[in-house]
Amino acid sequence: MLPPRLSRAALAAALTTALTTTALIGGAVAPAQAAPVAPPSPPVSDVADHSLRAPVTNENFYFVMADRFANGTTANDTGGLGSNRLVSGFDPTSKGFYNGGDLKGLTSKVDYIKGLGTTAIWLTPSFKNKAVQLEDGPSAGYHGYWITDFTRIDPHLGTNADLKSLISAAHQRGMKVYFDIITNHTADVISYEPKARMPYITKALFPYKDANGNAFDDKAYAGTNTFPPLDPAVSFPYRPILDPAETNLKVPAWLNDVTNYHNRGDTTYQGENSTYGDFSGLDDLFTEKPQVVNGMMDIYETWIKDFGVDGFRIDTMKHVNDEFWQTFGPKVLQFAHEAGKSQFFMFGEVFDTSRDFTSRYTTTNKMQSVLDFPFQDAARNYASKGTSAADLQTFFAGDDWYTDADSNVYQLPTFLGNHDMGRIGSFIQADNAGAGDGVWLAKDRLAHELMYFSRGNPVVYYGDEQGFTGPGGDQSARQTMFASKVPEYLTDDLIGTTATHAKDNYVTTHPLYRSIAELSALTKQYPALRNGAHQNRYADTGPGIYAFSRIDRATQREYVVVLNNSTTAKTAPITTFLPRSSFTRIYGSGPKLAFSNGGGSVRLGAPALSATVYASNGRILPSHVAPTAQISAVETAGADHTRLNVRADVAGSSFYEVTFQARTPGKDWQNIGTDDTAPYQVFHDTSALTPGTGVEYRALVLDNARHVSTSAPAAGTVPTPVTPAPTGPVQTPEPTNVAVAGSLDSEIGCAGDWDPACDQAQMTKDPATGLWKLTVTLPAGDYEYKAALNKKWDENYGDGGAPNGGNIALHVAATRSVTFTYDHATHIISNN
Repeated sequence: MLPPRLSRAALAAALTTALTTTALIGGAVAPAQAAPVAPPSPPVSDVADHSLRAPVTNENFYFVMADRFANGTTANDTGGLGSNRLVSGFDPTSKGFYNGGDLKGLTSKVDYIKGLGTTAIWLTPSFKNKAVQLEDGPSAGYHGYWITDFTRIDPHLGTNADLKSLISAAHQRGMKVYFDIITNHTADVISYEPKARMPYITKALFPYKDANGNAFDDKAYAGTNTFPPLDPAVSFPYRPILDPAETNLKVPAWLNDVTNYHNRGDTTYQGENSTYGDFSGLDDLFTEKPQVVNGMMDIYETWIKDFGVDGFRIDTMKHVNDEFWQTFGPKVLQFAHEAGKSQFFMFGEVFDTSRDFTSRYTTTNKMQSVLDFPFQDAARNYASKGTSAADLQTFFAGDDWYTDADSNVYQLPTFLGNHDMGRIGSFIQADNAGAGDGVWLAKDRLAHELMYFSRGNPVVYYGDEQGFTGPGGDQSARQTMFASKVPEYLTDDLIGTTATHAKDNYVTTHPLYRSIAELSALTKQYPALRNGAHQNRYADTGPGIYAFSRIDRATQREYVVVLNNSTTAKTAPITTFLPRSSFTRIYGSGPKLAFSNGGGSVRLGAPALSATVYASNGRILPSHVAPTAQISAVETAGADHTRLNVRADVAGSSFYEVTFQARTPGKDWQNIGTDDTAPYQVFHDTSALTPGTGVEYRALVLDNARHVSTSAPAAGTVPTPVTPAPTGPVQTPEPTNVAVAGSLDSEIGCAGDWDPACDQAQMTKDPATGLWKLTVTLPAGDYEYKAALNKKWDENYGDGGAPNGGNIALHVAATRSVTFTYDHATHIISNN
């Protein structure tokens, strides 16, 4: 019996102490080449571990927006706020307002969701929201991200009792319920002097000041139990103020204390302000303060204790300071375990495609998992855009960024599209314009096959199983499953059906619904397709076959998955661990049986735009002895130089698991991660260690007969961290012209709509503020617009300041004057 695995906290403490108390190699901070050193004294531990599999590595998620799924009762449509849409937020004809879905409706459709093979329902935030924010469109809080009361369900969606009923119905059917939660911000309630929303002011220009006016660095207190007292009148670059009617709007009460917010102005999503700035005015919480940390833990621990929630998806994780997660994650997880939730699971939104960055949240920041945005990008490229299969193989070869002592890539939820960026159906239509429904359906199915058969936990975004599309992200990707009255939704061209959004779409015979249900059933029948070791096998250099194996560690059976993104059928020689063996096709079309040669190679294939899966009929032969291993490199890795990439060469060609360990001489070896896929490597997090500290590494190889071999140690040096290049909007040269280009142009005197060159649509730059402005009179109606620069579409910005982003909706109830404002620092265009 193996000794128990150290907790992450215990491991980090032990390893940090060991590595910082003994300096093996001083001075040099450049990447160190692996160099054998003298054998150490007999180690305390020679444990070769299995690659970790958390309980969630066989989860199938269904991500649903409650307002857009099913309307169980019309009695709560207005949330008890009356018939005025600008007060209640309810307007079923507008994609930016509540459309009527609720928890009772969702509960009534639980069997429909389960029919997909779903094991976990993930709900967008369902807490009480500020119903309408007039500054944003206006639009409503139907999405759930403008919270005012963290203790109750939004009345548009139902009651706390309705949530209990939903969780009970799901649990009775063997499904879990995950809450989408927010710790970064609340609704926009705080205003500033001189006006509600202001541009960001850096800490260099105005540092935080305590109540006595003394400047201090808040980072020095983050992660501690102390913080200087603050005064709204002196502590912030802008004085925060509350409308008297909203002084006690937020619940719990501590959220009404304006000193619990950063109060620095709107973010541009890059650099310092990515963490400290307000998201389009949303009140950004001062998550460096212990009162905020403890308050957020209390809120969400209550939902675990009182409602039996099974896990959390955490919004905007990358916009909250690291120290917050290093406290929040371990403590909330411990609370859940003590409350009897042994499989409680949290994963965060880190909207980035760089794995050295996204993986930091599961390593340095001690969280369990993050949404796999890099996978989404790779999957779209392969399945929708038809890019090189070799690129997909390269992507999976980088999975070890996530490997450490208590987590790895197998825990990551994978997805193809979502409520912010857009749907996979939308991407497929955009990437393959004019290809037709047959091609779109095949590519949509191929994308789901890749997601279900590869490592990670697949997430189906509600409506994708009905072929939902839409022209973009955000509001354009949030269609109702029930019959819609939104004009923009009624023009969507759904994939795999002639149906439209004018009627309910809960069709269990839809080809994508059936495909996803089939994939779920297959992976349930063969669990290795969900949590077996993912081993790259073959990739064409252009469009074509990408093949990989999933290895069942218990039965030692190998499952070979062959994907083909080309427009013609293809075959390829696929390497396996089983020479002279037979394989049976269990999915897709092709020969029922295939046979490997003496070297373990078997020729397999797949038709155009499809997948096949073959299962070995025998088991991988047990090894007689574990192969030898050698640490081949110890090199600085990561954009911020807080990782050491430790690689091992293994002299064998069967299924192995390689455990990497680190220590200083005279101290115990500590496991830092186990890899079950060649090439064998880890990216050791060294952020807590002193630069220049020496560290030894070794590799322990566990073969499939429980034999263990140990490499000689190799030495490395902890590198000096650097500040990586900032991410976020890229500043472009100041434009000569900025136009409000949209469906309103003809109303303001242009010859036609969406005309970036029209003189009447051009804005004027205010030299005092640097902002571009245009004031026009618009008749009643619904409009869309974006900013177009230099009288062309070459450079344009839409919703949230995104380049080529989604259109911004504008509703004008009666003829009135409207002022548009464009900020070139953020690329955000807005109206009053």
